[in-house]
Amino acid sequence: MNPEREYDLIITVVNRGYADVVVEAAKKAGAQGGTIFYARGTGIHEVEKFFGITIQPEKEVVLNLVKHKLTRQIMHAIVDEAGLATPGRGLSFALPVEDVVGVLHHVDVDEFLKQYRNSE
Repeated sequence: MNPEREYDLIITVVNRGYADVVVEAAKKAGAQGGTIFYARGTGIHEVEKFFGITIQPEKEVVLNLVKHKLTRQIMHAIVDEAGLATPGRGLSFALPVEDVVGVLHHVDVDEFLKQYRNSE
């Protein structure tokens, strides 16, 4: 991991109905919130058939933009709270984020305003 990187994007895919558990676990561990969207897909543990037709389970995907230094503790909290150590419950992974625009809640507002005023 690049120690100079400031942010990571944690992506968690869970069965429908579990996204709130993921968001709450992430927030308790230091995340500011999360974005949830719906998806479909199957893994090796989830293929079901009904009258010979494969049913694609509905999924929820949670995106958490987090400070790099908090990534591991947030991911551990997500795994523990959402039960991701159990096969078929979901998965979580992190990607490095090099540039971020528009994330004011991660900024020390007083420091930001001070630097902004000094640059004028």
